[in-house]
Order: sequence, then C-alpha cells, then structure tokens
Amino acid sequence: MAGYRRAVPESAVVPGLAFDPDRERCVWAGASGPRPDPIMVRYHDDEWGTPVHDDVELFERLALESFQAGLSWSTILRKRDTFRTAFRGFDPAIVAAFDDGDRERLMADAGIVRNRAKIDATIGNAAAWLATAAEFGSGDAYLATMVPGPSARLPPTATIGSIPGATPASEALSADLKRRGFRFVGSTIVYALMQSIGLVDDHLPGCFRYERSGFVFGGRNPPTP
Repeated sequence: MAGYRRAVPESAVVPGLAFDPDRERCVWAGASGPRPDPIMVRYHDDEWGTPVHDDVELFERLALESFQAGLSWSTILRKRDTFRTAFRGFDPAIVAAFDDGDRERLMADAGIVRNRAKIDATIGNAAAWLATAAEFGSGDAYLATMVPGPSARLPPTATIGSIPGATPASEALSADLKRRGFRFVGSTIVYALMQSIGLVDDHLPGCFRYERSGFVFGGRNPPTP
C-alpha cells in the first residue's frame, strides 16, 4: 500500500490539521468547511482516484466498499484499522478460509460493521477473488481487462452534479462480478470502487488532484501533452 501513497511535505501541513487547508479540493472532501474531517481530507488527497495495482489492497477496497453500503464513508475509514485486524490484513487467501468460528468472532467485534450478510459476502468474495485472479493472472489484470485505461476524467466544465452514481462500465463490471459469484457488488458499489482505485478519475476541475492522479501516482493514465 505504501507504494501508492503520497507524502505531504511538512511545510504544507498546518499543525493539528494534518493537511493544507488552502489547497483547492473536491467539495465532498470538506476541507474548507467549518469542521473539516482530517481522515476524509487525507483520503481524498492520498488515496481516492489513485491507481491501485496490489491485489490485497484491491480486495480490501472491494470489501470496504461493500461494507459501506447504507453507511457513510467516514464511518468506514474510522473503522478501517480495526477491519484490517479483524480480516487479517484482507489477504484473500486467509479470508477465504474463514470458518464459522471466524464468523462469530467478526460478529462479536464492535470495531467493525457487524452485518452478517456483509461478513458472509466478504468471505465468499475472497474465494471468488482468488478464482478470478487465477484465471487472469491477478485481480489487477482482471480489472484492467474489464475497464481498460486510460482512466476516464471529468471534462473541464464538470461540477459536483456531473459525477455519476453508475456508468455502463460499472454496470458491466458489476454483472460480471455477480456472474463470478461475488455479492454486494451492485453497480453503485462497483462505481465507488472504480473511483477509489483510479479506474476512473472523478476529481473535479479546480481540485489540485485534477488531471494529476494517474501521472503523479504511477497509474495507467499519464496526462496528454
């Protein structure tokens, strides 16, 4: 995961905030609001839209997006470290082998989202992820086949209302994941995953990440000269 994170220069960070409040960002990050959430801002700055190619991290993002259904993303981010401990680092080979004892352990863990259907789905999805990765060589290769680069960007005239909740690409990926046995992978969840891992770049014009995500973070989509 460290290979995909950008270190913020200390000179750009305001003590106590852990981010530069003067940088232009997507509105949803809330950095300019009266009570900014540093966790959400840093997620926007360092992760959202950043291309991810590590299979374990990809599976983690899929799992967390599934757990987020019906909840706020800030809730998931605040529980992420506990999720990682509970799901043994989200290593799909380990998660796929979870048994009934693990299910009960997870249901008793107040630090995660204790939803039995989502827990069962994550365990089943781990097995489906391993099978898909075996077929394509990796989960990353599968996603690259389903959603070829370069990552789609918003036009320069885009506003927050221009960001879709789903697209034909997310519909197709969702349908294929379901065919492969994945659960909690509706088109809206899948599109949120695509945004998170940089298969699309939905940073808004004016945001300092606009047209920079793939180039700065080593993704598949360098900017057009």
